[in-house]
Amino acid sequence: MEQNGKEIAHEFRFFRVYKDGQIEKFRTTQKIPPFDDLISGVYCKDVVISTEPEISARIFLPKLDEPNRKLPVLFHVHGGGFCFESAFSRPHHQYLTSLAAQAEAIVVSVEYGLFPDRPIPACYDDSWAALQWVAAHVNGLGPEPWLNNHADFARVFVGGESAGGNISHTLAVRVRSIGLPGVVVVGMVLVHPYFGGTDDDKMWLYMCPTNTGLNDPRLKPAGEDLAKLGCKRVLVFVAEKDHLCDVGKGYYKELKKSGWGETLEIVENQGEDHCFHMEDLTGENAVALIKRFASFIKE
Repeated sequence: MEQNGKEIAHEFRFFRVYKDGQIEKFRTTQKIPPFDDLISGVYCKDVVISTEPEISARIFLPKLDEPNRKLPVLFHVHGGGFCFESAFSRPHHQYLTSLAAQAEAIVVSVEYGLFPDRPIPACYDDSWAALQWVAAHVNGLGPEPWLNNHADFARVFVGGESAGGNISHTLAVRVRSIGLPGVVVVGMVLVHPYFGGTDDDKMWLYMCPTNTGLNDPRLKPAGEDLAKLGCKRVLVFVAEKDHLCDVGKGYYKELKKSGWGETLEIVENQGEDHCFHMEDLTGENAVALIKRFASFIKE
C-alpha cells in the first residue's frame, strides 16, 4: 500500500505511518486567542502551568453577581484521539464559554501533550500535573488570582469528551490512590468516552510505546480502579450513532457492578453521532446536553 509514492506501514483513524517513520495526520487544529464573551459575561484567559514539559490551560470565569462569591471548578480535558484538537480551538472555546455560564463554574481546560510530539502517557501525566496546579490554590496562595479568589475547592469536578473522558477517568483514579490535599472532587462527567474494545485500540497501543497490552488499565479500566474512583457522582453521556456508544454503556455497566456504590447516571442522545454537541451548540440535543452537564455541577 502506497501514498504519494511512499509505502505505508500503519493506517489508523486519525493518522497514517509510513515505512520511513513519517507520520501524516488526517486532521488539523486551529487555535484562537482567548476572548471575553460580552453576552454571557464570561471572562477568559490563558495561563502557563509548566514550561518543561509545556503545559498550559484556558480558564473561564463566569459573571460574578457578588465579588467574593465562591464557585465550583470544572477541570476539563478536551478530546481529539490523543493526537489533535486543543483547549484553544474555537469549538472548545465556544462550548466551554456556554458551559461556564450555565454551570456558574470556573472552567480550567488543560492543554496537554499530543502524539506524535509527545506520545502517551504525556496526556495523562500533563493532565494530572495541571490538576495538581489547580489544587495548589487551595489556600489562596497560588499563582492564578481567579482560583485564589473565587474557587470553591470543596466542589471540584473533572470531565471531558472522547479521549478527554478516558483521561478524566485516570484522574479520578489518581485522586483516590495518590490524593489531592484540600480538594474534594465531587463528580466526574464523561461525554462519549473512549476506552478499549474498538478498532481504535491498535491506534492507542501504537501511540503508547509503554503500553501493557489490551488490558492496560488506561485502555480497559480495572475493576479495582472502578471500585475506588475518587469522586461521589458520575454522569456518562452516550450518543446512539456514535461508534463509542457501546463503550460508554460498557463503562457505565462495569462501574455499576464494581462495588463503587455511589451516584451514577447515563444519558443517551438518540439519533446523534460522536461529539455532536461540539458541531452546533444551538441544536436541541446539544442544548439539552450542556444544560444537563451544567445542572450536574450545580446540584
